[in-house]
Amino acid sequence: MTKNDIFGMGRNDETVTRVFLKGGGLTAQVLTWGAIIQDLRLDSHDAPLVLGFETMPDYLSYSPYFGATPGRNANRIADGRFTLDGHDYQLEKNEKGVTHIHGGSDGIAKQNWTIVEHTESRVVLSILDPDGRAGYPGNCTITCTYELKDGGVLSVIYESTTDKPTIANVCQHSYFILDGLETTAAHQLEIASDAYLPTDGRQIPEGGPRDVTGTPFDFRTVKSVMQEENGERVLFDHNFCLSNERVAKRAVAHAKSTESGVSLRVLTTEPGIQYYAAFKVNVPVPGLEGRTYGPFAGFCLETQIWPDAINQPGFPKATLLPGEVLRQETDYVFSKE
Repeated sequence: MTKNDIFGMGRNDETVTRVFLKGGGLTAQVLTWGAIIQDLRLDSHDAPLVLGFETMPDYLSYSPYFGATPGRNANRIADGRFTLDGHDYQLEKNEKGVTHIHGGSDGIAKQNWTIVEHTESRVVLSILDPDGRAGYPGNCTITCTYELKDGGVLSVIYESTTDKPTIANVCQHSYFILDGLETTAAHQLEIASDAYLPTDGRQIPEGGPRDVTGTPFDFRTVKSVMQEENGERVLFDHNFCLSNERVAKRAVAHAKSTESGVSLRVLTTEPGIQYYAAFKVNVPVPGLEGRTYGPFAGFCLETQIWPDAINQPGFPKATLLPGEVLRQETDYVFSKE
């Protein structure tokens, strides 16, 4: 039996629907607005596994992409500029007037998607990102499939097509919290990556991949998410390099709360994973169940192409051509010891 309700109204008075999913020991609530995962629970753990809001107005006013699907190109593009197929493009510079981030101020994370299919454990959403929006070339159709599978698996599949050469890269932007506490201090993390991307003051990659050995970015063995360098906490918002291209889905990350025993494993096809420690979060309204969301209230593991890939020689392919299907698959697998 399927279930949904009206969650609220979007920016232009669109009706935002909330879809309820159940399966594999998980329950989820998904909004058509931004293809947002509003709530996610593990049967053996009472607290929400993600950060979110109880009302639609709070998403419109305060959400730093909680649970959303940013795109058409997630992450940052230097100066909002790129050249493709002999044409120069200028995108909206929606981050401090300097860089383009997450598809622009009215990207697909801030639009109402259409429900294509809904079963008890699965929902398929779709959206058309039109030619010229935020400066992107081509009409780009994107589908999002969320499915709850046996073994605590949240399966996320994105498929994108276009009618003109363009750049495309979407991701799931949930902020996870595995113990229901106010910060992630009790969390440990492991990332199967030998290299990360240092960034400049704009958070644009500079200098190419750097070996993690001997740095706070070495998560090849399990360690606390709270890392320090020169006596100060490291503010992680960086891409960890997993491969030079999309590959068959494989295990890339593992997080766990020592307080609750809840574990999250991440498997993906993607060449990069952006670990964001949520140090900038400071929400002035209550979150799910009245929770307070301040700095380090959650963490993101965004599986995607490397940031600014279109402008960086040697980075994984960032383009999408007519006739191609960009398929991005990630499994978030939850369990409790």
